[in-house]
Amino acid sequence: MSIDPITLEIMSNGLKSIADETYIALMKSAYSTNIKERHDHSTAVIDQRGRLIVQAENSLAIHLGSMMGLMNTLLAKMPLSDVREGDIFISNDPFVAGGSHLPDVNMAMPVFADGKLVCFMCNIAHHADIGGITPGSMAGGTEIYQEGTRIPVIRLFREGQLQDDILDLLLLNARVPEERRGDYFAQVAACRLGVRRIGEMIEARGVPMLVAAFDEIIRRTRERLLEALTRIPPGEYSFEDVMDDDGVGTTNIPLKLRVTVPPHGGNQKVMFDFTGTGPQVKGNINSTPTVTLAGVLYSLKALLDPDVPNNQGLIDLVDIHAPLGTLINAKFPAAVAARANTAQRIVDVVIGALAPAIPEAAVGAANGANTTAVFFGHDPRHDRDYVYLETLGGGFGGRFTKDGKDGVQVHITNTSNLPVESIEMEYPLLVESYGFVEDSGGAGKYRGGLGLRRVVRPVGHTMTFSGQGERFVNHPWGIFGGGSGGIGKFVKLSHGEEVPLPTKPANLEVKSDEAIMVETPGAGGYGPPAERDKAAVENDFVSGKFSSDFVKKNYSFEPKGNP
Repeated sequence: MSIDPITLEIMSNGLKSIADETYIALMKSAYSTNIKERHDHSTAVIDQRGRLIVQAENSLAIHLGSMMGLMNTLLAKMPLSDVREGDIFISNDPFVAGGSHLPDVNMAMPVFADGKLVCFMCNIAHHADIGGITPGSMAGGTEIYQEGTRIPVIRLFREGQLQDDILDLLLLNARVPEERRGDYFAQVAACRLGVRRIGEMIEARGVPMLVAAFDEIIRRTRERLLEALTRIPPGEYSFEDVMDDDGVGTTNIPLKLRVTVPPHGGNQKVMFDFTGTGPQVKGNINSTPTVTLAGVLYSLKALLDPDVPNNQGLIDLVDIHAPLGTLINAKFPAAVAARANTAQRIVDVVIGALAPAIPEAAVGAANGANTTAVFFGHDPRHDRDYVYLETLGGGFGGRFTKDGKDGVQVHITNTSNLPVESIEMEYPLLVESYGFVEDSGGAGKYRGGLGLRRVVRPVGHTMTFSGQGERFVNHPWGIFGGGSGGIGKFVKLSHGEEVPLPTKPANLEVKSDEAIMVETPGAGGYGPPAERDKAAVENDFVSGKFSSDFVKKNYSFEPKGNP
């Protein structure tokens, strides 16, 4: 069935609106600050063949692979004839359900018309705790069994009926079960809203036209990206970088990439070959193929055409070789909770490899991390446990025509930093300071962005702190002559002393007269510092972003004014 361009555009935007509306509904309905404030969730429409059709505008790039993993597993596990109207499927496991790590819980609900399956409404949300050895389920594990509750692809609702025993099992194995229940039902509400909205579109347009629109949306994206790909000369491009450590003894873990761009006009895919990447490690920074896919797809889209929609047309453009048993394709039962840090490094190596071919799209290395801080304790105000989970932003790299951004989430995360007011209202915690880290942006014609510093103290109780840091040892690199950005750190402030912490601490006790300081990495600069405008340097100095010593070391003129 053919669709005229105007109708196709209307239907495409209608599907985007459905994804965006369900995204907002999930955010507004959630109980945890990690979803309602930080927006660590995504929504999408996936057709009955398992093809991604549309993803919500504010969704996380890393969630794309997980939602696709759920659908691929579901479709491989059972015939479509076994899928019933009113079913809601749930999963999270990286090894048997296509997930990426256990806190990210997927849901999918089928959409039927006249008794026939048309598509699925899907979402994913990062739960602040899913059980396991460490509160927050993000640190301390050395195998998947220690990281929380593993959920295969199962029905949470069967033909509209809640499976109470399944929900009871999930809640029994998580800290703060009331919050978990609220977040689960926020996901359920988003699924049901999406199914209703797609049903309204089917009533207006009919199933044949909707299915034809799916095909055309994918085709249009693929053709647009193939056109953008002609900006990169055919050939091979290589780059390598390292992860700091896995938290349990393995350091400087290599990540290597060779990108092969085929001749233009053919049907060959762009090959991303990670041969030479280090073997999987004991710590929890391993990743699975869904994570690697998400990192590659995000990077290619960001470099070629940031405004192109996320759908199967992008997925069909790439081929990935990730040797089994390596850091980016780990074998069971590898620990994977902090896989987002590795995903960030995947983005770094893709950008580093293709930068010489498309310098106008490349950036200096961003903070290259998903700096995670988890605070757990018993709230004396309400006589109940709490889990405060946050991943903090840092610097974004210098760009072709402008400076990098300060203190932002970068690349595959796309979440928000939690406001001080929310932290202090929701939890028995005091934020003693919150600001930028001086001198953490790499020098350059266009400087890198600054990292963040936050100091948090427990009020009237003893808490535990766990963290996950990267770019705490190896600096974010600059590009085309730009300087490196600053590294991050965790510090315990105790009775006037600054006690340095490991890059990946777990279950550290913090008393009410102590505090935790988190500093996130900055980002690399773009271009030689000698080419930077003098006024821009002086503005950074006067604003307090860079010290006099930093300016003197990296630039050829003296700063004016006082920071």
